[in-house]
Amino acid sequence: MTLQDDPSYAGQAVYTRKMLLIYNLWVLGFSNTYLWRCPTTFLRAHFHKKVSLNHLDVGVGTGYYLEKCLTEKQRRVALLDLNSVSLSTAGAKIRQYHPEIYKGNVLAPLELNCEPFDSISMNYLLHCLPGDLVAKSVVFEHLIPYLNEGGTLFGSTILGQGTQPGYFATKLMNFYNHKGIFDNLSDDLMSLETILNKHFQKVKIEMRGCVAIFSGVKKDT
Repeated sequence: MTLQDDPSYAGQAVYTRKMLLIYNLWVLGFSNTYLWRCPTTFLRAHFHKKVSLNHLDVGVGTGYYLEKCLTEKQRRVALLDLNSVSLSTAGAKIRQYHPEIYKGNVLAPLELNCEPFDSISMNYLLHCLPGDLVAKSVVFEHLIPYLNEGGTLFGSTILGQGTQPGYFATKLMNFYNHKGIFDNLSDDLMSLETILNKHFQKVKIEMRGCVAIFSGVKKDT
């Protein structure tokens, strides 16, 4: 199977160099505030609160949260994404930390060959993955081995059910789903809570508009 045949391809292929140039303005600026009703300030505050000095960011986009929230000079940072353009763009934003770069598909078993992390973030990743939330939850199985005992996985996702988006948000969400950029029309809060509790302890979910902001701690073994 070629990359283009992979069902996860469309969700990440949209992140071209041209798209990443406007991503912060369109998604983090306009869409979050006016369509998904979750201003980026909330997501940035959550990232800043949960990120550790030994961190893996998954589905890196432009590297916005890393660039804005990493302040300590001594830290370990790693990036994981299927898209080479996103990896190079985000890596350049935090080059001072000499980030570890891993290209991989979280829907498949990972072979990162690295030491585990104290925190893992995945902002706006789940709604771009194919399938329902139960199918998408395989990403947690693939990431948990790279999370230290007591470590936290956190992130955010746009839900397609139970959020009452406005007219233009609904149109855009349907368009994204038609194009395969999103696959979230069946994603709902109860399903998200169920899969998080299956894989983590101390699960917390906060709804802000159409966006679920979540975290969970690795279960004791």
